Amino acid sequence: MPAGGVPDAGLRWALRGMSAVVGPERRAVLHRRVRLIVAFTITYNVIEAVVAIAAGSMASSAALIGFGLDSVIEVASAAAVAWQFTRRDPQRWEKVTVKAIAIAFFALAAWVSVEAIRSLAGVGEVDHSPLGIVIATASLLIMPALAQWEIRTGRELGSRSVQADAKQLLLCSYLSGTVLIGLLANLVFGWQWADSVAALVVAALAAREGLEAWGGELETPLGVLQNFDGEPGPER
Repeated sequence: MPAGGVPDAGLRWALRGMSAVVGPERRAVLHRRVRLIVAFTITYNVIEAVVAIAAGSMASSAALIGFGLDSVIEVASAAAVAWQFTRRDPQRWEKVTVKAIAIAFFALAAWVSVEAIRSLAGVGEVDHSPLGIVIATASLLIMPALAQWEIRTGRELGSRSVQADAKQLLLCSYLSGTVLIGLLANLVFGWQWADSVAALVVAALAAREGLEAWGGELETPLGVLQNFDGEPGPER
């Protein structure tokens, strides 16, 4: 150690490496935390989908219906991955699985875009949706907090897949915020076109998710559980 008791750069790096080590007991706690986050995410997505689609149907809101259908596809993606890994040769079914998920996202983007354009053209009226505002607000509050918890957990584990799933939760937060702005603008100012604009943003994000899935960059909650156990932790 240099004079003055200040560790040199090499020693400081070594101390940081030591602090990054995750022992077996702590790793087991983090693994259970990831499973809890995944289970909560899937359960919440199911509730979010049911409420958003019901509220959107009652209010004729393309943004709300698209928001709910996006959650349906997220849950279906997790189920598809789970089904894939029940097969004798999971890798054989991987391309079919991700392409099917990608097509579902593309179909959602197309449907929401058509409905939004129809609404902008004056076909049908969008009613106020207090229930839609409640579910969008809840998602906007819950998802960022859940994402930050998952990011911290993923960093401590040294797991890329867990951190990637947390980014998906942040994407859901942006989606919730967009839908909420459209609903509030319609409620407060009577701007029905705001719902259509929000719906087009939903369509764009759905198309983005479809492109990622088509390119093999799909990350689902169950995929995280299947991947993160096999990832190496921080070097010891």
